[in-house]
Amino acid sequence: MKHSPADFRQQPDRATGPAGKRDLIIEAAAEIFAEVGYATASIDGIASRAGVSRQTVYNQFGDKEKVFKEVVGEITQRSSAGFFSVLDTFPDNPADLEAELTAFTVRMLKTAACNPHSRWLTRLIEREGQRYPALFATWREYGPGKKYPAVAARFAQLAHAGHLQIDDPSLAARQYMALCMADIRSDMQLGIQPADAEIELMAANAVKTFLRAFSAR
Repeated sequence: MKHSPADFRQQPDRATGPAGKRDLIIEAAAEIFAEVGYATASIDGIASRAGVSRQTVYNQFGDKEKVFKEVVGEITQRSSAGFFSVLDTFPDNPADLEAELTAFTVRMLKTAACNPHSRWLTRLIEREGQRYPALFATWREYGPGKKYPAVAARFAQLAHAGHLQIDDPSLAARQYMALCMADIRSDMQLGIQPADAEIELMAANAVKTFLRAFSAR
């Protein structure tokens, strides 16, 4: 049975071991930073939600800035792992490009919407990215720095095979991702889980618009 940080509140230093405590602190800190922002969050609040002592947080991570950097790095890598797992299902040799790319987009959006790490990350970036850009170095490296080039490479393959007409795969990848996230981003910022039917409609609309611009003539 999977526990959330709330299950361990008011149970200081529950015997989870260092690795278990670290995970509890990461999840609790991610929730709090997303809820109240970096400036308002406190080590005491993070410790309380994680169900550990204040000293345990300091021992594991250090001060609040170090906790924040660890949270961004950890959830970025977790979110990226989910994304690349879905990317492995990209339709490299489609018989029906629109249908298969739409199905892929549905899987990608469901991963983004259903994964709490993706939702936390979206809210953190929207809330704190402009004020504390240096704290998001890991996100820039693992997020846009790796996701967009990976998608661009897939579109370049489709263009080479004659399925798409693309002059700049990097631009096409950024535009595709923007179309995909246009409607779901506000739900993620609010922590709302869209219904499957809504996600399927978002994916269908994004792919139709994308293919109007880039389908082979």
